[in-house]
Parts: sequence; C-alpha cells; structure tokens
Amino acid sequence: MLLPLRPLTVGELLDAAVSLLRAHGRALLPVAAVLAAIEQAMLAPLRLAADAEAPAYLPDFPQLRELELYWVLLAAGAATEVTIIALLGGLTARAAGADVLGQRPRARDLLRPKGGRLGAVAVVAVVAGAAMFLAALAGPAWFLVYGLFGLVAPAVVLDRLGPGRALWRSATLASRAGLRAAGIRILGYVAWLAIRVALGLGAWAALDLLSLGGAEWTALTSALAWILVNTVAYPTLACLDAVLHLETRMRTEGLDILLSRAGRRGPLTPALLGVAR
Repeated sequence: MLLPLRPLTVGELLDAAVSLLRAHGRALLPVAAVLAAIEQAMLAPLRLAADAEAPAYLPDFPQLRELELYWVLLAAGAATEVTIIALLGGLTARAAGADVLGQRPRARDLLRPKGGRLGAVAVVAVVAGAAMFLAALAGPAWFLVYGLFGLVAPAVVLDRLGPGRALWRSATLASRAGLRAAGIRILGYVAWLAIRVALGLGAWAALDLLSLGGAEWTALTSALAWILVNTVAYPTLACLDAVLHLETRMRTEGLDILLSRAGRRGPLTPALLGVAR
C-alpha cells in the first residue's frame, strides 16, 4: 500500500505522492505531456505580445512597455497550471482511492472514462482555473485560491460530489487543522516551482546544444524544455492533492478507522470513500 492508513507527516505525504506517480506513471505521464504541450501553445501568443523572451520568459525590465500584458501572462500561466493539475487530479484520485482500497488498477483502467466523472472534473478544473486567474491578477491572493481549491478533483472522484459541493468540500478540508492541507499544498507548489525553474533552464541549455543555433530555435527548444519538466511536475502535484485529500480525511474524519474496520468484515469498495450528500 502506497498510502498508509494513518495520519502522515509532511515528508511522508511527499514520499507517498512520488510513489503514486511511480506506480501509475504509464497512465499519468502521457496525459500530462499532452496537457503541457497544449499549455505552451496557448501561452505562446501572450508571451509574444508581452515581449517575454525565452527561455525564462522574463521581460526586458529596463524597457518594459507592456507591463499590463505581462501581468495577464503571469495570471494566465497560473490559471492553466491549476486547471491542468485539477484535470490530472481526476486520474490521481482514482489511483489513490484504489490504493487505500487494496487495489492496483492498470493504466487503461485509470484512463477508462467509466467511473471517472470526467465531466464534473472538467467543470471544477475550469472553475478553479478561472478563480486562480482572477486571484493572480490581484497579486498575493493566488496563494489563498491555490491552497483552498486544490482538493476539488478528489472531492468529485472520491467523495462522489457534484461540482458545487466539491468546491465547498475542498475549501473545508483545506481549512481544517489550522489550514494544514492548504499550507502543505502551497509548500509543494513552491518547492516544485524551484525545481521546475532549475530543470527547465537546464533542459533548455541541453536542447540548445543540440540545435543548429540561431534565435529561431530558442522558442522551440524552450517550449520543449518546459513541456518535459511540466510533464513530471504537474502529475506529481496532482498526486500530492490526491494523497493529501485522503490523509486529511484520515486525520479529521477517521477515514483510516472506517476502512480498517470495514476491511475486517470483507472486501473494501469505492462506496466507502463517498460522503453523505
């Protein structure tokens, strides 16, 4: 079992998230790669309009003429990240839920639409992304939105809630125990942001050495580098959301006790993870 049936430390949560990705990478990584590529294509026009130059996409501050556009670019990037992580969260929630029930689904089982509640997951992903966009425009408010609405996909898939109740459920769980889940989610994001920047620039430098040289290659190699890095980062953060959701329920609702008692009576079923409507 990748996720022990007990409250975990922060380090154990991070380890469980990485273990979940390792176990189900065959399903998660290809989907993440496609979403990361779509994100780069969507952000390319904004980067061009804001004069954000590859590979780091930082503006030319001494001659910054498009501050408003660059701010919108940052907000749009934050929104796409939140949306992608939530979409992947639908898959990681299925994987984590199966794990605590003593099951090990195959890649094709995770990707099968039946039982995945894909429509509801898409709705909450778009809503969370829109909320993140508005919050990012306001500056530091994005921390609050990212922390509170990170558990929406697990709430849809595991708790079997509709989009509206899933948003409220996510904020409720994230606020418990002194905003513990929200704080851990923000910590995970900041840590992976630093890793992504380092790996992204390193990957760009490596790819640039293989190119034919010239400015025309910079945008292409940069986009490819960020796609490669985000292909790992996004599902890792989505795995953290899934294990954090279940661990918070164990810590504050006794889910671990419920599953342990049910396991002594017979096989565990997904219905045990649902919440009263």
